[in-house]
Amino acid sequence: MFKTLPLRVLPICHALKRFARFQSTSKSITVDAKSYPSDEWTNIPPFILDLITRKLHKNHNHPIGILHDLIKSEMSGMGYTIYDDFHPIVTKYQNFDSLGFPEDHVGRSKSDTYYFNKNHLLRTHTSAHEQECFINSKTPGYLITADVYRRDEVDRTHYPAFHQMEGARIWPRGDLEQIRKDIEAIPKTNIIVEDPFRDQPVTENNPAQEHMTLEEIKLVSTHLKKTVEYVVNQVFEKARESAKLAGSTEQYLTEPLRVRWVEAYFPWTGPSWEIEVWWKGDWLECCGCGVVQQQVLLNSNLGDDKLSWAFGIGLDRIAMLLFGIPDIRLFWTQDERFHKQFQQGRINTFVPYSKYPGVKRDVSFWLNNDVKLHCNDLMEIVRTHAGDTAESVVLVDEFTHPKTGKQSQCYRINYQSMDRNLTNAEINEVHKKVEKDLVENFKIEIR
Repeated sequence: MFKTLPLRVLPICHALKRFARFQSTSKSITVDAKSYPSDEWTNIPPFILDLITRKLHKNHNHPIGILHDLIKSEMSGMGYTIYDDFHPIVTKYQNFDSLGFPEDHVGRSKSDTYYFNKNHLLRTHTSAHEQECFINSKTPGYLITADVYRRDEVDRTHYPAFHQMEGARIWPRGDLEQIRKDIEAIPKTNIIVEDPFRDQPVTENNPAQEHMTLEEIKLVSTHLKKTVEYVVNQVFEKARESAKLAGSTEQYLTEPLRVRWVEAYFPWTGPSWEIEVWWKGDWLECCGCGVVQQQVLLNSNLGDDKLSWAFGIGLDRIAMLLFGIPDIRLFWTQDERFHKQFQQGRINTFVPYSKYPGVKRDVSFWLNNDVKLHCNDLMEIVRTHAGDTAESVVLVDEFTHPKTGKQSQCYRINYQSMDRNLTNAEINEVHKKVEKDLVENFKIEIR
């Protein structure tokens, strides 16, 4: 089990009124004047508390904010209420129970999710607010944009905080003609679509919900897919336009935009799909979506006479591709050399301002069979002590001793700052803290 790292009193951030205020003690954590008693589930490190103040999707001159605003503007007037101010701390019911997550789902575990206590956590997806929006939205659809949090690996494409946009649409069951009219109202595009499931959305691997007819599924899923295709087309066409204005002559800029649909699984939708975009010679996973499970609608007190779809887009991954950003940590840098490159309404390619060398260190150890060490626990310890100087953490060796049966692991940590040179002396101090934390909390034996 992960042992909670010692929490310390954190300074109040008052630079912007929208920043959260928080304090930490060994018995509770206070965020925005609300106190959350600590218990055996508490695993929030101080650096995560700092991230929840940043609200990158609200910064109109940040790549995340630029992408967010672009999608919002393209969906304007299409019947969607915009939500982008939800607080990141939610209940276990909001994040998991209301969406039908099984009790043994890995997402509920402390190795994957940041908990304030057994009942409160940092949302792991925007769907935590789905029920609230279904109940309160006065329009046929809604869009949620928010920062979300997951304990994850350390590399250039993963970060414990990232951003999602979720959309949903709802109709009274039986009004199929309205769905057909809404399909026709979606703006047309010249996108090339590969979709073997358009006319046959139900398959053995992607079954129907028992309460829906095949015609209902076809209409709801067609509206869903055409909406997602429209959003994807507008975003990538904007990127193409910006690249041409910047003088780029790459071949992909003259090729028609292509997308394809593949089957997927999500606990709160069925049937479900993902859309992939052919961009710069590769297929990019862009968005997961599906027909909303009836139980989710029932949980929202909408009755059993509604039909709905929902989609979710990870903004960070798309922004990295569109803006040519090589490392996800750059989104969180305070360096003006990064921020001065971006302006509201423009998708331009990031120009690297420096490349500082990395400093590699290995941590090799014998595992303790009585204290479980999850790889995400190790990642969290590295992030806690190294912050954003942790560029990557990779398991490079693992074996079992033939005589003792003891298990050994070796992780290679690359410490590299995007803003300055690191010295061996400072990295040695950080690395010592990582090893000390592992020994004290997981009873490992350094080799």
